[in-house]
Amino acid sequence: MTDRRLAVAAWESLFRAQHEVFAVISEDFERTDLSQAEYDVLLTVARGPELTARLRDVTANMLISQPSVSRLIDRMVARGLIHKCADPEDGRGALVQATPLGASRFRAVGAAHARSIAERMSVLDDDELDRLLELTAKLRDRDDLAE
Repeated sequence: MTDRRLAVAAWESLFRAQHEVFAVISEDFERTDLSQAEYDVLLTVARGPELTARLRDVTANMLISQPSVSRLIDRMVARGLIHKCADPEDGRGALVQATPLGASRFRAVGAAHARSIAERMSVLDDDELDRLLELTAKLRDRDDLAE
């Protein structure tokens, strides 16, 4: 059985570390043409074939509600950062694709953002980073927590 106090202390430490690191790396977006939410959309899109992703996959990767994602997508379409069209494989779904402008802005911000993340995470060595990946994956993969 897990020690309850240790579990709470570990959770609080993880939460505070995430909050502090997030605050530092969020500064990467203060002087750019992209908000952090727009960057997150483009990150998901950039990982897809031909810079395209299903809208439901974008929504699943975001930490905001589905209606908020829909409004964000509409604003990004209006700004010329992405295109949105019907998904030919799913009549109820939609696809989003980065425009050349969106892809260019994503690459520019992404390079600086990756450097910032790497710099902040450099307090850990590669073995520690591997272990952190394993531990956070283990926390995310807990299906029995929903029961």
